[in-house]
Amino acid sequence: MKKGITMKKKPSFGLALSCILFMFLAILIGNGIFKIGVQQLLILSAVYAGFVGLKLGYTYKEMEEGIAEKLKQSMPTMFIIMSVGIVVGTWMFSGTVPLMIYYGLKLINPSMFLVTAFIITAIVSTATGTAWGSVATAGVALIGVASEMGIPLGMAAGAIIAGGVFGDKMSPLSDTTNLAALVGDVELFTHIKHMLYTTIPAALIGLIVYFIAGRQFTGIEVSSIQSINLLLGDLDSIFNWNLLLLLPVLIILVGSIMKKPTVPLMLFSAVVAVILGSFVHGLDFTDGVKAMLTGFNVDMIAAKGLDPSLIIEPVSKLANRGGIMSMMTIVVTIFCGYSFAGIIEKIGCLDVIMEQFRHKITKVWQLIGATILGSMILVFTAGVASVAIIMIGALLKDTYTKMGLKTENMSRTLEDAGTMLLPFVPWGASGIFYMEVLGVGVGQYGIWAISCYLCIFIAMFYGFTGIGISKLKSKVA
Repeated sequence: MKKGITMKKKPSFGLALSCILFMFLAILIGNGIFKIGVQQLLILSAVYAGFVGLKLGYTYKEMEEGIAEKLKQSMPTMFIIMSVGIVVGTWMFSGTVPLMIYYGLKLINPSMFLVTAFIITAIVSTATGTAWGSVATAGVALIGVASEMGIPLGMAAGAIIAGGVFGDKMSPLSDTTNLAALVGDVELFTHIKHMLYTTIPAALIGLIVYFIAGRQFTGIEVSSIQSINLLLGDLDSIFNWNLLLLLPVLIILVGSIMKKPTVPLMLFSAVVAVILGSFVHGLDFTDGVKAMLTGFNVDMIAAKGLDPSLIIEPVSKLANRGGIMSMMTIVVTIFCGYSFAGIIEKIGCLDVIMEQFRHKITKVWQLIGATILGSMILVFTAGVASVAIIMIGALLKDTYTKMGLKTENMSRTLEDAGTMLLPFVPWGASGIFYMEVLGVGVGQYGIWAISCYLCIFIAMFYGFTGIGISKLKSKVA
């Protein structure tokens, strides 16, 4: 042995597993009981993994290199996530997102309320990349209408939330969608296209149930739609509706079809949106540029002589969003999660753990099932999808390739058992948010958020049958 070179030890299975268990317990106790942020707990887990690495003979510099390598892999998606913030802020500034909401709300029909509620929130969520945003805006108005119609609020909330989560999952602007693509090392739109296999059937089944269940409300007169009329009225006063407002969307759609680079495409769309906001609505061009960083704010309408204080709260909630800064939480989560993942991968913990289980996972359905089970455990522990996506993705990615499967199968399943299940965690951020915003708990809306829980069953069906499973041309040795 040369002087200055320390022999590296291979971690035992127990020691390797202790890193994962430490992270699991830290999040379960720290976040679940003491409400400590997931980011801090991931850093704490990284510290523990660092001590394990030192015990095995690794230097700080070597573990730092492991973290850097992981973060290097994540940088392209980091750029996309920050671009998402820019797009959301500028699309609000241009009126592109409000246009979709405005005409979507006009489609409301008492006999088709549940179907319409799902579609409206899905459209809004796809446009903004956030289920929370669609539920807190269009969803709030819809739940008020449901109350006037006499539609059970649990039923209405389930359709609203399911639509919001559907759009969140399928949107190229969604943080979890970008994160899952990053973890699986899958091109963003390839990931989204592959998710259609599980998401579309689940949504169609949900819509059929909503259609059948909604027929009982045929003929019910809406006694009051004041909340929606107020929202539409304020949107009318702020924005000048014009088909040109769809141009930023067309740029993204056409560019993606032509397979243009995602980040330049998003930035070009954002610049066009700022120009539209200035010329079509008379907003200040400088405010449009500011919206790229800090997001759109209703105070910006003062530039066209309107009083922002007269705008109702639902419209403010709709408008005040976007900007690079709004994406910093998910960016920080990636840094913290990959700090932990980078260390345990560098010191060999992942290899040791997978060696124990890999020989037991011999079938596709077992691998899909392991992905679902692991994701569910972490989602119900941490109450957020990002931790499950990062950690389960890091643990199982190599197993997919070694079994001759493309990693888009993994990234899709991570969302099926991650993003889609968040509304069912009462102590999680999403469950608490929906309860506060809609006034309906998980116990009431859970059964009606149909497409959210159907995805995991469809994923397992594909695992057994091989339908919708993309395979590599040859297995990786």
